[in-house]
Amino acid sequence: MKQSLRAKRMQRHHQRNSKVSKLSLVSLMDIFTILVFFLMVNASDVQVLQTNKSLELPESVSEEAAEDNLLIMVNATDVILQGRQIISVDELMTLESVIVEPLNDELEYQKNRKQLSEQELENGLAINIMADKSVPYALLKKVMQTSASAGYTNISLAVEQVYANTDELLQQAEAENKGEAGQ
Repeated sequence: MKQSLRAKRMQRHHQRNSKVSKLSLVSLMDIFTILVFFLMVNASDVQVLQTNKSLELPESVSEEAAEDNLLIMVNATDVILQGRQIISVDELMTLESVIVEPLNDELEYQKNRKQLSEQELENGLAINIMADKSVPYALLKKVMQTSASAGYTNISLAVEQVYANTDELLQQAEAENKGEAGQ
C-alpha cells in the first residue's frame, strides 16, 4: 500500500522519538568526585572532643589542637573517665588524700590494657582533662596529682577556644600568608 507524504513524515518522526534517550552521567560523576575530595580534605582539619551538656569549658585563646588521648571529664557532680563514672565530686572533696584511689586504680587499669611505646615510657602517658569552669582548683589539683602518680604526666586541659580580637587574628593571618609566599 502506498503511503502519503504526511504518513511517511509521521512515521519518521515516531521512529526518531521512539529511541531511548541516554542519561549522561559524566558531569554527575565529576560533581561527586569533587564533593568527595572536598569532604576528605576538610574532615581532617576538625578536631572535636566529645563534650557533655552539663559541662561548660573555660575560655582561652590557646591555639594548640586537642589530641585523641584518654579523657577525664569533671562536671559539677561526677568525675568520669572514658564515659564511666569513677567518683562523685562530693566524695572527692571530702577525701583528705591528694591521690584519689578509685581514679588511680582505673588509670592503672587503662595503662596496663595497652602496649606502651618507648616514647610513652620516657615522656609519660598523655591524658586530657575536661573540667567545668565552675570546678574548684583544689578538686582539679587532686585529679591532676592522681593522673601524674599513675604515669600520665603529659596532662592537657581542654578549653573552649575564643579569639582575643580580630586585629590580632588579621595580623597573624597576614604573617602566615607572607611566610607561605616566601617558600
